[in-house]
Amino acid sequence: MSTQKKLGLSALSASLVTLLWTSSAFAQDAASKLGSNGNDVKMWAAIGGGICMGLGVLGGGLGQGRAAAAALEGIARNPGASGKIMTPMILGLALIESLVLFGLVIAMMIIGKI
Repeated sequence: MSTQKKLGLSALSASLVTLLWTSSAFAQDAASKLGSNGNDVKMWAAIGGGICMGLGVLGGGLGQGRAAAAALEGIARNPGASGKIMTPMILGLALIESLVLFGLVIAMMIIGKI
């Protein structure tokens, strides 16, 4: 089977699974819609906290990976400059990690409202 056929088949199956899976999300009766506002707010707060942490960790991980790769490439090209490269790299990694920790604090504040 060619690559294009495999890609088309996987896109079709993903679309069908998504269509069938999400249709059950809208199958609510009228009684459950009346008093669920408080639960909806808590649900969206939990989802927001999870998205906050997920995106923060994703961005931080990608940033740290690229910073470390660039530093190691520079050291590989000029091993004599490893002392001059390591200190700014460690400082940059610490600053990137602090942004992830700020995301954790914000996620905890959001989830603390539940």
